[in-house]
Amino acid sequence: MSKTATLKEKWDLLVQKLTNQFADGDDLNIDGIIYLVGVQELGQGHRAFKKDEKMNLMHIAICKLLEPYGYYEFDFFDDDGWPHYKTLTELPNLKPGEQTVLMKEAIINYFESLKYLN
Repeated sequence: MSKTATLKEKWDLLVQKLTNQFADGDDLNIDGIIYLVGVQELGQGHRAFKKDEKMNLMHIAICKLLEPYGYYEFDFFDDDGWPHYKTLTELPNLKPGEQTVLMKEAIINYFESLKYLN
């Protein structure tokens, strides 16, 4: 991937790759991608998750994605193997569009660090 690719170009490529790999037709949205990151970070493979576990997966993903920005830091794994993070800095009050840009950037950085976009 070219260093000059825009955030939109990288996002579109990532959505296409993840959709082809994990979805049955419709493009994955940002929440679906965050969920996939949570499943990946939990490291227990794909399985049926209860509603509260799905919410916890989203939380794990957000913490992991925003860790490089200094908002969270990994703390420990609990007895069931779930990662826990501690808050280092409160998230700033961002407008919805700004939140989306931050999360998309963090998601792209995450997948680039895994060499997924190469």
